[in-house]
Amino acid sequence: MARVSKCSSLVATGVWVLLSLLCPASGGKLLVVPMDGSHWLSMRSVLVALGQKGHEVVVVAPEVNLNVKASEYYTLRTYPVPLTREELEARARSFANDLFERGAFLRRVAALYEKVQVISSLYVSSCTSLLHNKDLMQYLEGSRFDAVLTDPVVPCGQILALHLSVPSVFFLRGLPCSLDLQAAQCPDPPSYIPRTFTDNSDHMTFIQRVENILLKSSESFLCHFAYLPFELLASDVLHRPVTMKELLSHGSIWLKRMDFVFEYPMPVMPNMVFIGGINCGRKKPFSQVSDFLDKTC
Repeated sequence: MARVSKCSSLVATGVWVLLSLLCPASGGKLLVVPMDGSHWLSMRSVLVALGQKGHEVVVVAPEVNLNVKASEYYTLRTYPVPLTREELEARARSFANDLFERGAFLRRVAALYEKVQVISSLYVSSCTSLLHNKDLMQYLEGSRFDAVLTDPVVPCGQILALHLSVPSVFFLRGLPCSLDLQAAQCPDPPSYIPRTFTDNSDHMTFIQRVENILLKSSESFLCHFAYLPFELLASDVLHRPVTMKELLSHGSIWLKRMDFVFEYPMPVMPNMVFIGGINCGRKKPFSQVSDFLDKTC
């Protein structure tokens, strides 16, 4: 548990160091564009730690969301979206069921392709509502933020960071189709790195390696299909053609919620920091264990 606590402190310290470099005379001002659901629950602990250290944290989220709530440690600014909470919950539940459902490989991939279109349109609609909200955008443009903390699974925060011309800190577990590795220019050999849904290990047979390479090719189609609306939106806001790879390549720091010892060996860039353990909280020990230790020590 001590290690978990250290991981949480390291994450907050890493963001704090970035803000200190940008604004050494006072606490930093951080804009947060989170991903909803479990992604937000992981990020919230970092924001609380930053707020306790005196940094000004502003969280921007849609009015209709699953988990993002106000707190004394940050300011929550919301914007309207053309969606009800019931619709959001139904779509999120349907996507999660297909994502974790076991079954034939091709059947799982086909179901995922279908749901990606639905979930992608949902987040594109929300992002469009944010970027076209004149009052909120005017407030953000005049607030002079030092950095943007965002989960790049939905690249809305990165589009906003480039629009505001401020550095971005990515907080994530990973990205579909290894977009994180591509954007950071990390080697990603498909014959050695197992792809999602294959259930392969890093010790593959020749047939499994061929399967891995074929799936890598299909991933490109899936991600192009899913992220094309974001590329079009980013191009419209930034007034120049933008691809997802180019959009994410501007990330200053990648905080990855994984432990290197539990992952397949892979090269990473110096600005990628592994923060495995951030999802774990410190719990009280079992009373029986405490009693046993007291008697035996």
